Amino acid sequence: KAQGKKYIRFVTDTLKPFIDRNFRTKTEREFTGIGGSSMGGLVSIFSGLKNPETFGKLMIFSPSLWVVPELKINPKKAYSADTKIYLYAGGDESATMIEHVKSFKENMIASEFIKDKMKINLSINMEGTHSERFWSDEFPKAIEWLFFKTKEN
Repeated sequence: KAQGKKYIRFVTDTLKPFIDRNFRTKTEREFTGIGGSSMGGLVSIFSGLKNPETFGKLMIFSPSLWVVPELKINPKKAYSADTKIYLYAGGDESATMIEHVKSFKENMIASEFIKDKMKINLSINMEGTHSERFWSDEFPKAIEWLFFKTKEN
């Protein structure tokens, strides 16, 4: 049985507060991100969009969107501050991966929750497979765009 909701509650209600209490962190949502690949990418989508007060940045690599073809997310509340999503997929992962991530991006852009508040960077490597090798190549690009790119650059 899936434990995604428990995981999301643990990260949001236990782990992040523990880290913020015990380490020098910038606690605000614009400095806080969540990310993962495959099923970790899918649960990171849910975590980030269900908890926009906590997560301002999502790093989503090769999400298992086929598990939930009709992805419905009703966030607790919308925020006027920008949310950034770095979305990556490899063209050699599956017959439907590219279609799924493009559809996810379009649905997010069209969402009432989003409405000009979200920036999405979609990166596709047509030779990429569903593997850590390709995700590790993409990781520095995602971190740079999510945390260091501003409107000016």
